[in-house]
Amino acid sequence: MIFERAARREFAQAAAGISIVLLAIVTSIQLIRLLKEAAGGELAAEGVLALLGFGLIKYLPMLLTLTLFVAVLLPLSRMYRDSEMVVWFSSGMPLTDWLKPVLRFALPMVLAIGTLSMVIAPWANLAQGNYQATLSARSELSSVSPGAFKEMRSGRQVYFVERLDGEAGRVGNVFVASMQEGKLGVVMSNSGTQETLENGDRFLVLEKGRRYEVEPGSAAFKVMDFERYAVRTEDGEPKQTGVSPRRMGLLELLGHSSPDTRGELLWRIAIPVSAIILALLAIPLSYVNPRAGRSANILIAILVYAIYSNLISISQAWVTGGKMPFAVGVVLPHLLMLLPLGVLFYGRMFGWQRRTA
Repeated sequence: MIFERAARREFAQAAAGISIVLLAIVTSIQLIRLLKEAAGGELAAEGVLALLGFGLIKYLPMLLTLTLFVAVLLPLSRMYRDSEMVVWFSSGMPLTDWLKPVLRFALPMVLAIGTLSMVIAPWANLAQGNYQATLSARSELSSVSPGAFKEMRSGRQVYFVERLDGEAGRVGNVFVASMQEGKLGVVMSNSGTQETLENGDRFLVLEKGRRYEVEPGSAAFKVMDFERYAVRTEDGEPKQTGVSPRRMGLLELLGHSSPDTRGELLWRIAIPVSAIILALLAIPLSYVNPRAGRSANILIAILVYAIYSNLISISQAWVTGGKMPFAVGVVLPHLLMLLPLGVLFYGRMFGWQRRTA
């Protein structure tokens, strides 16, 4: 029992460290992508943190699955390298006795993965879609990034703002080009403000600037200086969030029988099931020969994880495409991984018995 408690404590410590590292990697990748979109004017700056949170929630089931796999693999590998497993086997304890402590450690994480996969991640997908639709309907200037040209209204209007103070509502060095009644108008100003009337109409009020107006194909043009010039900025129509199986709740998903919804249901079931099978696979895969290199079993474990993930993805694609029945697809990848699990356990136990004979 002391040995088992120490092992579970090592599992927990490894899981904490691995989860922090994986979460930091995914957060960095997502943050860089979102900041790039915000800098290019494709995304409002205030939406970066919210979308980052939704994205992390969607990735949590897979991150926790990988965390559980590696958290069991690394401590057991260390025990092989430090000959602690020699003590275990010399005491007459078989490798299968590790199933109980591993399952005790894995069960809470598998329940969390199942909750995330079945309920929370679909909610995050739906909330992300609704939030992106809300951002797309915001005022035109809210999506303008300082120092970048931004097209509006299908290219009929172009904004350029060199400086933008969102809190004070001030803008500096503004360029606005627009097509109105077949004429191209270009307005330039060194400064301006954003104003909202009582009825909710929004305007960009430019100060002490100049407006050029020209009709395409004609040499005639007009130049006008102004003290104040108001340009209406409008909110767009919110885009309807598409009905996607990834955004459906579990009960709603169970009420549909289309290939797309069956494929999504397969994926949600596969994540927690694969987590527990991978945790059990980590037991025989953790074997390390102290005289050999330390990285061989890690490379094999990465290969096993990649194969398992691809089997689930292929099964989902075949069910979604109508090439495989749902009942077959939901069990086939796990059965294919249970076979090497049994073979590895038998091989490790048989090999140990032969060396001690």
